[in-house]
Amino acid sequence: MVRVATGMGFELELPESYTHLKLEAEKAIDEILSDRPKARRMWELMRYDPEVNADWDMANYIAVAKLKYNDHGEIHAKIVAANALKMLSLLLEHGITTDVMRERAGDEDDAHLIVLAGALLHDIGNQVHREMHNVSGVYLAIPLLNRLLPKIYEEDEIMYEIRGHILHCIYAHEFDVRDLTMEAALVGIADGTDMTKGRGRLAFDKGNVNIHTVSALSIDKVEITRGYEKPIRIQIEMSNSAGVFQIQETLCKKIAGSPLEPYIEVVALAQPEKPPMDERIVHRLIISGKKLEAL
Repeated sequence: MVRVATGMGFELELPESYTHLKLEAEKAIDEILSDRPKARRMWELMRYDPEVNADWDMANYIAVAKLKYNDHGEIHAKIVAANALKMLSLLLEHGITTDVMRERAGDEDDAHLIVLAGALLHDIGNQVHREMHNVSGVYLAIPLLNRLLPKIYEEDEIMYEIRGHILHCIYAHEFDVRDLTMEAALVGIADGTDMTKGRGRLAFDKGNVNIHTVSALSIDKVEITRGYEKPIRIQIEMSNSAGVFQIQETLCKKIAGSPLEPYIEVVALAQPEKPPMDERIVHRLIISGKKLEAL
């Protein structure tokens, strides 16, 4: 186990495998934003900001330590940001613009900044409570953005409009809230892509055994690439067919009805093809009252 938070405050121990996921996400973000000066500046400000880091730490404290959910802190935020930016790049390659660009309220750089900030902050409301965390996240993000955005935008009105787009991304990332912008849809769908096996392991090891955690452990790999029939392909490799539940309940609900639905294809593969059987995840279950314990 390694500590992923820095400083003297609360630190949650996470599996060592998460370090690789964090570094991989940071590298992807660095590469995508290399020629986006405003978004790049926001990335540098947020990744080292003590308030942002404290928000990630406390979101994990409530979600993981108290509610026994999977990681909702720094690493999750960065994976979501990386995947959202990958999808944005694929859309732009195909000439598909986002709302802020289509309305001529911003350019590609602004779109990247909105998606980045929305993704990095989308789950900070968990530190208040899991219930209505998207609402809490909006309130927590307002003073933070009021402090950081003036370091990038000189015109107040433009800055506040960009802030509004970011706040919508945070509020609408839940699957039962309708995404009204392309930027928000990118954040919401990217949130659903963070479901590889290591991401479900934490809650499972803490004793939270249910179809959600077992299904999450069935997902070996999630890749975002150019699609064959649509601009974006989300390809998922599973070791167990239980992963279908995770895909259906976590990812597909976020895609359905969103502005991105016409542009995304989802392909799930059961691996390996031989032998023709699923990998066993749970070997023995002990039922105590309403609680399941895996042995």
